[in-house]
Amino acid sequence: MSDSLDQRLAAIARHPFRAKFHLRGRDLATAELSGPSTMRWYAYDVIAKRLASAEPRKDGKQTPYRGHPVFVAQHATATCCRTCLERWHQIPKGRELTRAERTYVVDVICRWIEREVADGARSGP
Repeated sequence: MSDSLDQRLAAIARHPFRAKFHLRGRDLATAELSGPSTMRWYAYDVIAKRLASAEPRKDGKQTPYRGHPVFVAQHATATCCRTCLERWHQIPKGRELTRAERTYVVDVICRWIEREVADGARSGP
């Protein structure tokens, strides 16, 4: 499954806007120190509260650009709003996300964070 996620992430990263996002500074440190299971838990929580409903509050503006690695990852992976989910991941707007769709979105976010942490560890300070 990670091969297909990596292919999807590579395609999204070719878009100039999405390619600008990377974990740096405090966001990278948070991801490194918190670890994958904490990032996954937080991503599930964020998706449930901000994205999963049929009509999310402030859709298109609900995801901050910084402040937590999951927020950065959402913009990098086009999982930041329902419009981006529909355009990039073919998950239709106007209905609640299914459990499988929520899991997929979290998998995409967490795979991107995992890759960023690995890149950060390779590039060093």
